[in-house]
Amino acid sequence: MKISTKGIYAIDAMVDLATHSRDDNIESIKDIAIRRKLSEKYLEQIVGALRRAGLIISIRGAGGGYKLAKATDQITILQILQAVENNLIPIECLYKKTDCGIDCDRCASRGFWNNMWRQIEQVVENVTLDDII
Repeated sequence: MKISTKGIYAIDAMVDLATHSRDDNIESIKDIAIRRKLSEKYLEQIVGALRRAGLIISIRGAGGGYKLAKATDQITILQILQAVENNLIPIECLYKKTDCGIDCDRCASRGFWNNMWRQIEQVVENVTLDDII
């Protein structure tokens, strides 16, 4: 599994929101960007994806910003990564037909790659934001 900087920063931003938006406090992208030393523009893209995935809520208007949409023990690392990454599956042939020249049904290593992916997926599915903070 290859996780891009977008995935890493998404987890970072969610940890920041979890630690700074307690008691219904709302956090601005600017404040998160400053604390995490991230580009505000890049963080806007990440926050937009997290909002569309239903992981954070945006509050409009003066003093608006963002807060978590659910409790930290209800948000998994898999959900965060799925919100911002195109595809987490490490081997292309596990999710689409490839031109490697080997018949997928006869591929000796495909079962291994599938099993490896399932174990990775299970780990990130069982780790919550609460576990990290």
